[in-house]
Amino acid sequence: MAVGEIELDGSVLVIKRIHVRYTLVVDDGVDTARIDRVMGIYADRCPVHRSISGCIDFTDEIELRPRG
Repeated sequence: MAVGEIELDGSVLVIKRIHVRYTLVVDDGVDTARIDRVMGIYADRCPVHRSISGCIDFTDEIELRPRG
């Protein structure tokens, strides 16, 4: 799920911030350290993030849910 915060810049609506929340369903015993590593580097490889970084503040979080 992504949420954007929009503000008026003069008389124009502008996206100022985007927050993305990932929900990942995982099996018992999954290597959460690997998930943390991926979350730490994926943005550098994401075309959308690379296109908007510097223009729009971007934050993210991940929620791990057990399968079952």
